Amino acid sequence: MHPMLNIAIRAARKAGDFIAKSHENADSVETLQKGTYDFVTNIDKGAEAIIIDVIKKSYPDHAFVAEESGSQGNAKSDYQWIIDPLDGTTNFVNGLPHFAVSIALRIKGRTELGCVYDPMRNELFTAQRGAGAQLNNRRIRTGNSKDLTGTVLATGFPFKAKQHSESFMKIMAALFVDCADFRRTGSAALDLCYLAAGRVDGFFELGLKPWDIAAGELIAREAGAIVTDFTGGTNYMSNGNIVAANAKVLKGMLGKIRENANEAMMK
Repeated sequence: MHPMLNIAIRAARKAGDFIAKSHENADSVETLQKGTYDFVTNIDKGAEAIIIDVIKKSYPDHAFVAEESGSQGNAKSDYQWIIDPLDGTTNFVNGLPHFAVSIALRIKGRTELGCVYDPMRNELFTAQRGAGAQLNNRRIRTGNSKDLTGTVLATGFPFKAKQHSESFMKIMAALFVDCADFRRTGSAALDLCYLAAGRVDGFFELGLKPWDIAAGELIAREAGAIVTDFTGGTNYMSNGNIVAANAKVLKGMLGKIRENANEAMMK
């Protein structure tokens, strides 16, 4: 295993333990609203500090992009860690035990390592570019559905961009003609990992941030998924609009999205 992936795993597990203990002690959680329907807790901030501290002890000259503290470290470094300390904060605040720590490492602009840790289930998803994806050290692969028929698709509603609600619902209605069902779990990182593990057949969402998807999209790709933006391009890390599935399911998903998305969603 790559030594930097070992450090990422150490940081994710330490932060995950802190989050799990905090989840059991609701009185320790302080919640602030940082935007419309967007929350942050002292636990998010505490977990982020833990992750950065662990990584900095081994790699003090690296750069960091983290959800709560933004960019820090050596801006000229070829090594950039992308961190979401608690993906699924709304679930956490409401006592729903579905959230994760997400850590990715980009080297010279390319994502090379990723780990997503679910502390409530003790499930660790990892990937190294070119070496496949694992769940608790066991190889995982995406499902082998041949088209949209009977598939289960994961998504997240655009609660931060409700101006797209009408088009988003049209996309869901079009997909629902062929797919069996949807899952909306509240954690994009885990949605991508569940795609990687074959638990869902596809994933799409709009308006995400790099820390929401950096680790998960690598894990999904290394498990056999194709990941694109809504146009079928590769700008999902910058525009935040992502579609992921095996090649055959992806084709059907992109067709429905292109037919029903508004112009702004396709940029």
